[in-house]
Amino acid sequence: SASASPSPSASVERTCSINAQATDPLLGTFSGVIINSGTNEVLFSRNADVPAATASTMKLLTAAAAVQVLGPNYRVETKVYQDPANPGSIYLVGAGDPTLSRTAPGKQSVYLNAPKLSDLAVGVNAKVGATPITKITLDATLFNGPSWESTWERSEQTQGYMSEVTALQVDGDRSNPGAETSARSTTPVANAGKYFKSALGASASTATVAQGKMPTGMTQIASVLSQPISVWIQHMLLVSDNTEAEFLARLVSLKLGMDGSFSSLNSAIKMGLNYTNIPSSNLVIKDGSGLSNLNAVPPTYLAKLSQLIGSGLGNWNVLMNGMPVAHETGSLADRFGGADLDAAGKVIAKTGWIKHGYTLAGMINSKDGTKLVFAVFALGNVSSSAKGAIDNLVTAAYRCGNTLSNN
Repeated sequence: SASASPSPSASVERTCSINAQATDPLLGTFSGVIINSGTNEVLFSRNADVPAATASTMKLLTAAAAVQVLGPNYRVETKVYQDPANPGSIYLVGAGDPTLSRTAPGKQSVYLNAPKLSDLAVGVNAKVGATPITKITLDATLFNGPSWESTWERSEQTQGYMSEVTALQVDGDRSNPGAETSARSTTPVANAGKYFKSALGASASTATVAQGKMPTGMTQIASVLSQPISVWIQHMLLVSDNTEAEFLARLVSLKLGMDGSFSSLNSAIKMGLNYTNIPSSNLVIKDGSGLSNLNAVPPTYLAKLSQLIGSGLGNWNVLMNGMPVAHETGSLADRFGGADLDAAGKVIAKTGWIKHGYTLAGMINSKDGTKLVFAVFALGNVSSSAKGAIDNLVTAAYRCGNTLSNN
């Protein structure tokens, strides 16, 4: 006959080991943690409190700070001004919206329902009337410091994963606005000016285009609003959009009174995360996307952040709605197949990949009903086969549930 169910007070037999999966050489230098979300018990831990390179799991920190500091309904407004003393002179002022799009009316970029240069142009042309536009000045001075983080690989730009971080740019500076991965340039501000002049049409056919800071006393004549940043956050997390992550991080910095530079992000993101009450003093934050190999966050931090995201409380739902689902959506759509298929739909997590690492952090709705939160890092001498090794380990944890052992 079936044995009696253990009483709630009985200690759980934790005999289900995933050590074989955790010691797979494909994982390189491995660290990780798995926590029972309901009881806060740490079931599995390997170097879990040692800060290490996050890759794109850093986007969870950026998203959490953004939703707290800016609020989910925050929109970025891109404006055009006119010189009252010289009506043919106008200024396009970047406000930190990389989704601003050159796509034709009725067409979509990778950023769904993004604001369009064509709408700005209609507004400008209505205001200038018969006055020819002779000069367009592009003001991208909102963000301070370098537009490229020194530890990023330039291949991220040429291969199409990351743009320069400039307060004015169009379609994340993609050569193809409809392709998530699309080559970027080193001249995003000039590109924006070229597309804007084109959108203005005949009224600006002889206009010169130059970069500069708008003087005081100009008159606003047109503007467009971005989608709410809740939309950015969900897209950023689902497909791991590096550009959106960096712009959100800059907007957080500026909102907190800092200068919108890379060097401000360590303070700004941590300040935005203070309300989580997860200790962050040992974190090192170099960027908003996770591309820098000098970012350093312990697996435990990401697991506890995932626990808050999984709670669905308040604005955490914004992040939850953007999380990839194993074998179903986003950057996990093509993972957890084959021998790991039983965990499909049961792992909800943010992926990460940099040149020397693969990471995954999020939630497991395990086989026995236990809700687990986790973060795993495979760093150092690793190849893309580390992804399969991570999936094997997480699937093994899914099967163990609350009987997961640390041995």
